Amino acid sequence: MSIAVLSVAALALAIVVSCVTTLNVGVLSIALAWCVGVLIGGMPVNTVMGGFPGQLFLTLVGVTLLFTLAQCNGTLDRLAHYAVRCCRGNRGVMPIMFFVLAAGLASIGPGNIATAALMAPMAMATAGRVGIPLFLMAIMVGNGANAGSLSPFAPTGIIVNGVMARIEMPGYELQTYVYNLLAHAMVAFGGYFLFGGWKLFLQQAPVACADPVAPATTGGPMETRHWITVAVIATLLVSVIVFDVNVGMGAFAAAVILVLCRCADDREALRRMPWGVIVMVSGVTVLIAVLERAEGIDLIVAQLARFATRETVTGQVALLTGLVSVYSSTSGVVLPAFLPMVPGLAQQLGSTNPFAIASSMNIGGHLVDVSPLSTIGALCIASAPIPGESRALFNKLLAWGLSMAVVGGIVCYVIF
Repeated sequence: MSIAVLSVAALALAIVVSCVTTLNVGVLSIALAWCVGVLIGGMPVNTVMGGFPGQLFLTLVGVTLLFTLAQCNGTLDRLAHYAVRCCRGNRGVMPIMFFVLAAGLASIGPGNIATAALMAPMAMATAGRVGIPLFLMAIMVGNGANAGSLSPFAPTGIIVNGVMARIEMPGYELQTYVYNLLAHAMVAFGGYFLFGGWKLFLQQAPVACADPVAPATTGGPMETRHWITVAVIATLLVSVIVFDVNVGMGAFAAAVILVLCRCADDREALRRMPWGVIVMVSGVTVLIAVLERAEGIDLIVAQLARFATRETVTGQVALLTGLVSVYSSTSGVVLPAFLPMVPGLAQQLGSTNPFAIASSMNIGGHLVDVSPLSTIGALCIASAPIPGESRALFNKLLAWGLSMAVVGGIVCYVIF
């Protein structure tokens, strides 16, 4: 049996185990990466260890530390109450509000990852406070961030438009952005109402939660430490948007400021950090790196590409990029690798609309990015305010991400 087949089998095993046991799938994935990569595949240990996502790890730690500090000192609770009051206590409106905010923020520059890092903790805190299902809030804020990911001003949009220009498909910046935004809005709102979001419109938030300064629920009105926390977070937001500050490194600096100003206790925050979730996501990424080096992804691609036809190519490439994007970086790996195939694929199949194929790749690759194996899904899980629900949320978002590969294929087949 080839190393490529074994690597695919290892990934399948990790997914199954994550759904049926309490074992941290990140720990399992690292062990499987060592077995498949080193013991069977003969890879150097340093090569396997090099698959550890250092940038993702630091981003998760920095952002979750900052917002855990804000949670510990009561700032997020107070902001959640203000968000409730802005929505007049209607639970159904709150996830929609966060979708719009995330889409707008991602579109003006930071992109989907930075936006999710900034918005997910607040959104999930609000959901936990007023009783909105965490899964519904996660798909709304996650898809909202992804809806703005292909803006001409966002990092992923710049990458995609640059690749399309190199393959002689310039001038599609606005269409690419709008198609992706509409696809995510359709999927997010469809899922929101399908899984019970409509029931939330019939419910009001608890009376105590409608008052953002109710002592019984918030510990009193906003104090100096809370305003300083808000100001630090707002400064980070502006820095990411205007000065292109790395959100992870900026979050570490912001956390240091809060601790030095005695606005929060870093020891308490470090104890409450979701380390299990961070290990989970980082470990799976190590296994994915082995999968890529063992050409397991190429094996999956080759098998699926055998069935492409002129009539079904848009749906199939959306399905293909979606399946690969569940486990790999959409902007860093999938789209730069797949988009250059568009002209040749269109010519080989006799397609007259290469842009339809490219759009299917863009949409299919991004629809799955609320999976917990992606940064956005991981941030939503790491921000879950209710202890013990991270595992259930992980499984729900994993099922959602995998199903979006199929949904993306169907949507792109019908539209294009």
